[in-house]
Amino acid sequence: MKSRAKSTLWLPLLASGLFVLLGPVLATANDCRSAPAAGSDWQGCDKKLLMLGGSDLKDARLGEADFSATDLRAANLVGANLEKARLVRATLAGVTATGTSFARVEAYRTDFSGMSADDASFESAELQRSNFRNSRLSNANFTKADLGRSQFDGAELGGSRFSLANLARADFRGASFSAPLDFDRAFFFLTRIEGVDLSSSTGVSQWQLDMACGNAETVLPDGLKTPPNWPCKFEQD
Repeated sequence: MKSRAKSTLWLPLLASGLFVLLGPVLATANDCRSAPAAGSDWQGCDKKLLMLGGSDLKDARLGEADFSATDLRAANLVGANLEKARLVRATLAGVTATGTSFARVEAYRTDFSGMSADDASFESAELQRSNFRNSRLSNANFTKADLGRSQFDGAELGGSRFSLANLARADFRGASFSAPLDFDRAFFFLTRIEGVDLSSSTGVSQWQLDMACGNAETVLPDGLKTPPNWPCKFEQD
């Protein structure tokens, strides 16, 4: 009888301990099923193939979540953290993402067109063939990002940093730079800079220009020369 009584006394304590240990896990699972709201915690959640256009996800915790092929058009992502999120073929056109972290996201063929993302971070992000047309990206951080074949025509990029970024075949035609850009050691293979004013940009070297595609209207920093192979002659794709 005494042994059974002691066991009964331990049951509430065990239940309490299990709640403490499992509580965060259960809370996270419940958050994955919650409706979008400012401050949502969807870290690591599966959010593929959803219609979330216009959602308010300000200051949300979205790191490592999977938004593949999800529609997030015109969503409020101000201050949100999407570090290591998966955004493959997602639509983020027209989102507001001032100060948002897209660091190390996986975002192949993703639509960021018309976004407002001043001071956002895309550091070390995988952004191949993504669309940034007509976006506001002042003071954005693209350090070490892979931007191969991405589109920036019509975008405002003043003050942004592309140090060590892969810009192979990226298209900057028609982009505007209201403040100097940093292209230190960026990879410029067939980068489209026809008609682009690079005169105030920093980190631009002759070896970069020799690989890039400019023309007579491209304005270069002092001390650099127009490569003899400009304008480029290659099949458009």
